[in-house]
Amino acid sequence: MSEPDTKCRPAIAHGMRLQWEAAQEAHVLLYPEGMVKLNSSAGAIMSRCDGVRTLADIVADLERTYGLTGLGADVSAFVALALEKHWLELRE
Repeated sequence: MSEPDTKCRPAIAHGMRLQWEAAQEAHVLLYPEGMVKLNSSAGAIMSRCDGVRTLADIVADLERTYGLTGLGADVSAFVALALEKHWLELRE
C-alpha cells in the first residue's frame, strides 16, 4: 500500500455516503451492501475528503482543529487504506 501524494484530492467514493448517526454517536459510511461504522479519527478524516481539499489541506485542517502536529503520516496511512477499500477515490 503506497502513501498517497500530498497534492491528491480524496473524495468519498461514488456510491458511498458519509453521514453522522446520532444513535451510534459516530460517522458511518453507507453503501448498497451495508454500512461501516467509523471511529472518531476516521470520521474526522473522511468528513474532510470532499474532492476539493488536497491531502495536505486535510492534514493542516486536522492539526489546526485538534491543536496537534505531525498527523501527516497517520492521515496518509488512513487515506491509503480507505483508497484500497474503495471508500475514497481521487479527484482530478
